[in-house]
Amino acid sequence: MRVLGLETSCDDTGVALYDSGQGLLSHRLFSQTELHVDYGGVVPELASRDHIRKTLPLIRVVMAEARTRPADIDGIAYTTGPGLAGALLVGAALGRTLAYAWKLPCVGIHHMEGHLLSPMLEPDPPAFPFTALLVSGGHTLLADVQTLGHYTILGESVDDAVGEAFDKTAKLLGLDYPGGPAIAQAARAGDPKRFMFPRPMTERRKTQGAHPGLDFSFSGLKTAVVTAVQKQALTPPFIADVAASFEQAAVDVLAIKCEWALERTGARRLVVAGGVSANRKLRERLQALAEKLGVRVYFPRPEFSTDNGAMIAYAGYLRLAAGQREPLSFGARARWGIEEVGAVNT
Repeated sequence: MRVLGLETSCDDTGVALYDSGQGLLSHRLFSQTELHVDYGGVVPELASRDHIRKTLPLIRVVMAEARTRPADIDGIAYTTGPGLAGALLVGAALGRTLAYAWKLPCVGIHHMEGHLLSPMLEPDPPAFPFTALLVSGGHTLLADVQTLGHYTILGESVDDAVGEAFDKTAKLLGLDYPGGPAIAQAARAGDPKRFMFPRPMTERRKTQGAHPGLDFSFSGLKTAVVTAVQKQALTPPFIADVAASFEQAAVDVLAIKCEWALERTGARRLVVAGGVSANRKLRERLQALAEKLGVRVYFPRPEFSTDNGAMIAYAGYLRLAAGQREPLSFGARARWGIEEVGAVNT
């Protein structure tokens, strides 16, 4: 089965072709970072307009690289949520239109499910079941994953997502957008012990609540950074030390919560995905944790950590192969919990 995948949930336009027999045939990504950098964040209307300009040309490029005609494609997958409503509608409208014109089945994919499955594009993919940590600019959550569509949230952020905390901290320090790579770059020259920033919600394991002990909070960490930089000259050494201390605190929180989640689920596999999973310190820390606990940890390659069409094509293949089909109508779901994703028989 050969599936065309379209990703337009935020500020990256991703297109890919996945073949169940040959693997990933071609993928292309256009980043809108330069378009939004002057605003310090994504401007939804600009993002939507750029998706309109870029998606169809990228489809042509990907199909040409893979030497694929419409008659060679067996299905189309597009991100239907969560994300920016206007951006999502661009991919959904185009994907559904092509499916209708080419007489193909299509399926709408949950953006975070795409991230969750992205390590399966690697040569040594994880098998179900596993515990997953999904970390991005809009989401921070731990999930118990039994099989495709069977996802139970173990914990999630009660305020800022960790990627959002990276972006806000970078802005405070006068660093470029997006904040994740900028903080990581600055931190390389810094002292992670200069500032003892808090590790919120890790002081003790809570035994009450919807997700006892496994929820996240990053607003307090951000506030601590605000306090540290007030009335301080933002010299390169100072910026590097704040960045390194912040990065260390965020990584500590994620690692502690992963350890607690693995102990609770008893899982022998940990999948880490989403844009923040590209962070080198986080990968090193979780690899060390996995070795300590005797479990295996899986990451997507860095280029598939951020938004991309390959993960949507692969998730689409799994759901189309299981018989899922979308009706002629289409839409977008700006807010959509991963536990609400329907299960299919695989």
